[in-house]
Amino acid sequence: LDIVRKHGLEISQPGLDATNGTTNYDITIKRNDSEIHKTDAARESCRDVHKPPCSGFVEVMAPVFSRDAWRCVWHMIQNDFVHAWGLDSNIWRCVHDPEEQIGIVDAQYLVHHAVPTLQGQGEKEKEGGRSEVRARQFEEMRAFRSRVSDADDELANRTSSIQN
Repeated sequence: LDIVRKHGLEISQPGLDATNGTTNYDITIKRNDSEIHKTDAARESCRDVHKPPCSGFVEVMAPVFSRDAWRCVWHMIQNDFVHAWGLDSNIWRCVHDPEEQIGIVDAQYLVHHAVPTLQGQGEKEKEGGRSEVRARQFEEMRAFRSRVSDADDELANRTSSIQN
């Protein structure tokens, strides 16, 4: 947390050790030459270095939030969803300057083993399984979009109270 505060990060995550585990986004890979990093601009896979997942991005597996960022993220991160579609791509909304206030902490890293936590659940409910799962995913995405709107409102309220 001292490193997070030192660099003014409102949202962060430990870097991921790509040599011993799996990664989903290049920006989350731990770098050996820095304490933190905020962008993945050096990678050719980034279409726009100013947008997630190339900057202003953390993955949902191990995020760290400041109190202010948490007040906004809380609206999106409720645990009633099975699928977390869109969460990591929308966390940036909860800070004023995502490119500066969101980052990866290279000095503290972890190994992601990608253990499927929902594997085998619901085995007894095979009938219509795939279509029902797909329907639930879209239902959750609609509800999530509503929560994103609530998070945007929270950030706007916080911004207006700071300016007044």
